[in-house]
This record gives sequence, structure tokens and C-alpha cells, in this order.
Amino acid sequence: MNGQNTALLTDLYQLTMMQAYRREGMSDTATFELFVRKLPPNRNFLVAAGLEQLIEYLENFKFSEEECEWLSTLADFTPEFIAYLSSLRFTGDVHALPEGSVFFQNEPIVRVTAPISEAQIVETRLINIIQLQSMIASKAVRAVLEAPGKLLVDFGLRRAHGAEAGLMAARAAYLAGFDGTSNVFAGKLFDIPIYGTMAHSYIMAHDDEAEAFERFAESLPNNVLLLIDTYDTLKSAQKVVALAARLAAKNIAVKGVRLDSGDLVELAKGVRSILDDGGLSECTIFASGDLDEHELSRMLEAGAPIDGFGVGTRLTTSQDMPYLNCAYKLQEYAGRPRRKRSKGKENWPGRKQVYRCYGDDGHMLHDVIAEETEPRAEGEPLLRQVMAQGKRIGAQETLSVMRERLRGQLQQLPPTLKAIGEARAYPVLISEGLQRLVERMDSEGL
Repeated sequence: MNGQNTALLTDLYQLTMMQAYRREGMSDTATFELFVRKLPPNRNFLVAAGLEQLIEYLENFKFSEEECEWLSTLADFTPEFIAYLSSLRFTGDVHALPEGSVFFQNEPIVRVTAPISEAQIVETRLINIIQLQSMIASKAVRAVLEAPGKLLVDFGLRRAHGAEAGLMAARAAYLAGFDGTSNVFAGKLFDIPIYGTMAHSYIMAHDDEAEAFERFAESLPNNVLLLIDTYDTLKSAQKVVALAARLAAKNIAVKGVRLDSGDLVELAKGVRSILDDGGLSECTIFASGDLDEHELSRMLEAGAPIDGFGVGTRLTTSQDMPYLNCAYKLQEYAGRPRRKRSKGKENWPGRKQVYRCYGDDGHMLHDVIAEETEPRAEGEPLLRQVMAQGKRIGAQETLSVMRERLRGQLQQLPPTLKAIGEARAYPVLISEGLQRLVERMDSEGL
């Protein structure tokens, strides 16, 4: 993970703009907001994640002496600008949606208010951190909704796009309601329960499959979960039944079996029957192999007697939607609202707050995006201040708090938005005050 918090983890144009700001004497306060312009076509809502890593990045933001020396070798930058970078720290304020919050299109996820160079330089890494985890959490929660009561484990590290992506995917999936991960380092870093079984190579390294099962059980007597699809799945299930009696004499119980290939629905039904007939009704069935929320839904609707799932490649890469249409835009500078009017990429100007309104049934009714100072008679404000003058406000939240927040918001989510196969629009309204501001700015050409 070396270099993940370096200030050099940015785009070159952030630095070239900063030098130009310095040359022009532009150092007034700016407000930028991160939002998603529109939801992906197969997502009815998104889940905010990654704020903790963003706060850590901002609190520790600095250019090291070595980094400044390297930058000074580039022709673009003046000695004066390099000297400025050497003492630069983030001193701004941050408002954000708490992690585990449900959000929708155009709603600010993070708002940064700081001297313009500070607010500008953090753009790239800010998007990088929030986009990845929010994307994965928004994917993972769909599996949680489709498989209630089932054990869900992140299996995606080996297919993740790099080490950091694998770690943050494990964190985001756990935040979204997964039960754990196979990623040992993620378990250590984030106190996430870790799960694991065995690979086919372990079975293949032995001359006899039953012997492999027995040796593994003796090595790990308190957590015996056997991979049974290396050769013939149903015959292997019968071997497990035969083995269970011998292991019982040693006070070792077979907790479960894992299926990783073939027709998982039919194989699970066959294996369940063999296990039950052999007196192993308490033995669970765990399945893996290119799974996602759609496969989980299909298998459970088909009656597959599967107790848990390992979800890897399609989760960690967010295979069906591998990016969010994020934007981090200037909303205010030197006390004046700013508005981008490019066709299809217009933004709502000024510092904003999001208010959530609920119906009599307790479900979310609609959200309202409003000016921060605009009086509101109804609705719950969603953005909270999390940093002041470059320092964290309050104690660090635990993942358990974030998981509980999301669990509560999922209960408040309209049921129609939870369906994975239907595109339903949730109303996000624009306040009258914000509409008037846009009309005035457009009429004045601002």
C-alpha cells in the first residue's frame, strides 16, 4: 500500500492550475461538491462509502521533501511554487453524507470548502476514494437484498484491480451487509470476520480425495468445510457422509461443504439429499463461482438449498457497472455562486444541503436539493460537517454503526426501489430558492 496517501497521487492539471492560481493571487475560499450526475441504468439507488479513508487522506495531506525535490526537476514549476507546496496542508471544512447513507442523482455526497488551491488539489484522490467504495457498496447491497438470511462472503481479492481496490472492496461489501471476507489483510485492517475453505489444488495434491478431506479436517478440526466438486460432486458428498462417522469419534464435526462449479442448483439439491440421508442435516452448503445478485436471485427462486455464498469477481469489479458518473465541481468562489452551463453537464450552483422527506408509512417520499441557507419547513438534512479547519470533528465511526445506518435506511427505502430487475426513479426535487438562483445567474450570463 505504499504511496496511497501521497499528495502526488493526483492529476498533473491540478498542479498546473494551482500554480496559475498562485501567480494570479487567487486564494479566496472555494466550495466544491462531489455528486453523481445520473444513476447507472441498472441502479435505483446508491450507497455512500469511503468517507473514513477520505478524512485520513485530508488530515495527512502533505508533499514530502523528496516529492518536492522531484517536482522541482520538472520544467513546469517555479521554485516559488515548489516552496509553497512544501508547506501546504489541507485546512478546509468538509460536509458529507455519513457512510452507509442511501443517495440519488445530483445529490452532494461530499462538500469541500477551503482556499481554492487546497480544494482543487484534493479532487482526483477524493473522487478515487469515494467512487470506488460507493460503487462496490452499491453493488454489494443488491446481493444482500436478494439473499436475506444467507451468509455472504467477499471472495474478490484475486480479481480486484490492485491491492488497494481489493482491500476497499472488502470494506465496502462488509459495510453494505456482507458477513465477511476471504481477504486476511482486510480482516486485520478493518476488523472484518474472515472466512476460508480450501482450493482444488489441495484435493488434487493427494492421491485420494477422501484422504484429503480427512487430513484437512484433522488439521482444522474446529472449522471443517470441504470443497467437494473437484471430481464428482455427488460421489464426494457420499464420501463426506462416510468420513463424518470416523471424524465424530475424534470429536470433529463437518460444518459444511462448498460447491464451486457445475449446475449449482441441481448439485445443491442432490448434495442436500445425500447429507440429510446420511444424518448430516446440520451440515451447510456454501456456493461460489462467478456469482452476483442476479445469480443469487435465480438460484434461490429455483429452490437451491444453499446456506451461503462466496461472491468475488463480479462484485469486486462491479462487473455490470464498473464506474459511477461522478463529478467534483466548483459551486462557489470568493463568496459568489458558480455555475457550469455546458450542455448535458450543467450543475446546480452554490453550497447546498439535501433534505429527505418521508411518507406516513415511514418510507422515503422524495429528496429536496436546496441552498444551504435556504429555510426549510420539512425534511431531514443529510449532509453533516465532518471536518473543520482540516481536522476531524467527533470520533471515528465504526463499520458496525455504518452497517446499522444502511440497514435502517433500506427499511425506509420504497420497496419498488429494491428490485434488481426494474428501473424505478426516486424523486429528487430542486427547491424554489435554488431554481430562482439558477434563473438569475443564467439571465445575467453568470
